[in-house]
Amino acid sequence: MRKWMLGVATAALVAGGSAAQAETVMIGEPSWPGAKIIANLIKEVITTKLGGEADLVPGANAVIFAAMDGGRGDIDVHPDVWLPNQQSLTDEYVDGKGTVALSKGAYQGRTGFCVPTYIAEQHNIKSIYDLGTPDAQTLFDSDGDGKGEVWVGASGWASTNIQKVKTRDYGIETFLEPGTEDETVFYAKLQNLISQKKGAVFYCYKPHYVHALYDVTMLEEPAYEEANYKIVQPNEDADWFDKSKITTGDAVKTVRIAHSKSLETRAPSVAEFLSAIDLDSDTVSQLTYEVVVNDREPAEVVKEWVAANGATVDRWLGIN
Repeated sequence: MRKWMLGVATAALVAGGSAAQAETVMIGEPSWPGAKIIANLIKEVITTKLGGEADLVPGANAVIFAAMDGGRGDIDVHPDVWLPNQQSLTDEYVDGKGTVALSKGAYQGRTGFCVPTYIAEQHNIKSIYDLGTPDAQTLFDSDGDGKGEVWVGASGWASTNIQKVKTRDYGIETFLEPGTEDETVFYAKLQNLISQKKGAVFYCYKPHYVHALYDVTMLEEPAYEEANYKIVQPNEDADWFDKSKITTGDAVKTVRIAHSKSLETRAPSVAEFLSAIDLDSDTVSQLTYEVVVNDREPAEVVKEWVAANGATVDRWLGIN
């Protein structure tokens, strides 16, 4: 059995002065950049601040939750639980079986449409409704065909279908043509437009490295109302577009860290840390920028962040 011993100095602060033993903490590592970064951040804190051992285990959401439910140490942590996206899993394992716990802290995940801030300020484009005008049609016409463009996401994304419905129901598509280029292709175009201080409007979400890469503004939308937010996906109905209707913004997502409750006895100081960790979307966006844009290793990036943010990490550990 893999064992680790809490460092004496940390144990005195975090565990009342008594050293403790527990298994190596196995951290699930989903595929998206934010999850990989937070997984590495958790590992860094466990190994350098708690004197423990931790490993990363690639896995999909359902696999990670099932392993946490088992409580055998196969996988102990999910680093990036988006709610309500993963609500069915938390309903089953957190609220139902009670075998998984969620962190008290959470960061917000937001989705919508963004423009460069210079466009928002110079042309007073602040609201989603400011896109449905002849002026916007001219401002966002990058190819000179007489109609503006709005990037609604890459083909195949479920969110892209949502943005297509929004452009129709907000009255935007009369003036702006929805585009669905690959994300890499669009961001190359965006870089060129911003370098020339031209108009650009695009689907965006936070946390995402674009918020660290450029100064952008997310446009205002009506607050989410379930009654006015109906999306039918193509796999559900061939007439999905006509049967969908969205006239409000997306629901704000909350993103938490989950851990197997078995850690409360197997590695109590780690469980306390995972319960207390509290990130924010700006931090996750900046770390993602370093990894995705600057092509750096997540482990290297989070090591620097932990070293530079000792007071925050100490608060997570209950030291201050």
